[in-house]
Amino acid sequence: MTILEDHPTRISGALETLVRDVLSDQGYPDRVEVTVHTVGSDIITRRNSEAFGKEQPTDVVSFPLENLKPGVAPEVDPLGPPVVLGDVFIAPDVVTQRAAQHGFDPDAEMALMTIHGVLHLMGYDHIDDEQAEVMEAIETRLLANHGFRRR
Repeated sequence: MTILEDHPTRISGALETLVRDVLSDQGYPDRVEVTVHTVGSDIITRRNSEAFGKEQPTDVVSFPLENLKPGVAPEVDPLGPPVVLGDVFIAPDVVTQRAAQHGFDPDAEMALMTIHGVLHLMGYDHIDDEQAEVMEAIETRLLANHGFRRR
């Protein structure tokens, strides 16, 4: 687990715990790697452009390295290297700005973006309503475990 914070937030110390809880909740073994980057709006804009062709800032972008099925943890050889799931990029300034615009708790929103990004690394998506409901239910439950409410 790696947390790289160019732009720390008030819940910075909780990011690793959040990621570990998502992994544990989904039955992932300890030997997996996730990197979370907190970055400025310039970097998140570049990542959003690379991933989706959108030249605008966003709150979170995930870059999975594995093609995983939601709800199915990868097998990890206990004697081999860890499975690297990928990278999550979060822009705290964008998260905070959007939280303020919509009257959301900025700490809860940062926690949500962290959980959301890691779930994308695990193969979850929200392309259709059914997938979105599954993903949102997991996010709501995990946020509640940390004392946050989903927006």
